[in-house]
Amino acid sequence: MTAPPPVLRIATYNVEWFDRLFDDLGRGYEDDQPSARYGISRGTQLGALGIVFTALDADGIMIIEGPDTTKTRSTVRALEGFAAKFGLRARRAVHGFSSETEQEIAFLYDPDRITAHHDPQGEATGRRDSPLSPRFDGVFRYDLDNDSAPDTIRFSKPPLELAVTLKDGRRMRMIGVHAKSKNPHGATDEAQAIRISIENRRKQLAQCIWLRARVDEILKAGENVMVMGDFNDGPGLDEFEKLFGKSGVEIVLGQDADPAMRLKDPHANMALCSRMGFCPTTARFWLAPQKRYFEALLDFIMLSPGLMKPVPEWRIWHPFQDPRILGKRDLSEALLQASDHFPVTVDLPL
Repeated sequence: MTAPPPVLRIATYNVEWFDRLFDDLGRGYEDDQPSARYGISRGTQLGALGIVFTALDADGIMIIEGPDTTKTRSTVRALEGFAAKFGLRARRAVHGFSSETEQEIAFLYDPDRITAHHDPQGEATGRRDSPLSPRFDGVFRYDLDNDSAPDTIRFSKPPLELAVTLKDGRRMRMIGVHAKSKNPHGATDEAQAIRISIENRRKQLAQCIWLRARVDEILKAGENVMVMGDFNDGPGLDEFEKLFGKSGVEIVLGQDADPAMRLKDPHANMALCSRMGFCPTTARFWLAPQKRYFEALLDFIMLSPGLMKPVPEWRIWHPFQDPRILGKRDLSEALLQASDHFPVTVDLPL
């Protein structure tokens, strides 16, 4: 086990179908059977993830699409077994509300440097008269289509809300996110695809408005917060943004808020300033009809103003864009085999 770095390193990583790599006892498959990633075996994907997590050497990793929790399966058991197998410092796992989709949000962390526990805020029932936004396993009411009738919004993957304490006693809150996908799953023609995409876009934006409400509550209470994960969205990502004025990411960042209430992520800022030019990317998908890859900026780590001094350093572990990875063949291949997303880290000087 290597010595910890002189910074607090936090990561977010969407691991495509991590759940399919474990049996019911949380033991990783190391065989040649196919994983859920095209053309990659379970053993190859698991080994690649071991290489990536070891290279990250993070104090905490917000895992998106983590192993499932059911009556027979355990997110925590699988992740802690995975950490033990590869000798990771981040070896303790915490999981919040279960997902409906076999894709859990969990936090794997180094207990020698930080402590973390699930600490959901808000009313469990989402009471109409509550001064707080509802708990993330509840219901959020918002008028999506401007018909004066509030729609009810739920998370199929409820965000993981954590209370985190550093070894020196400093505290912060973290929220792990896997927002609604905008893809028109189930569409049979172009018109239906457009209708479903717009409906999904409205739901994704409503989830981001819900997240922003929680951020406002945390900042008004004088606490620091990190919001991270896969937002299935980004500034200038698609034409549907024109219908709604802004992206969900901009809503969570609080682009129109007072500077003291805005969250920071330099990759999002680059996208905002470069809609027609270069933009960093965190995910890589194969488009079968076009026979090519499509890349997008979907994964973020957003920091509140109180975490910006000293200045943190963000990094996207992209095998084709990060010069620190280009010369490392094993790591480059592992990043491509492990998931369709690449990890994002932020280093907070201690």
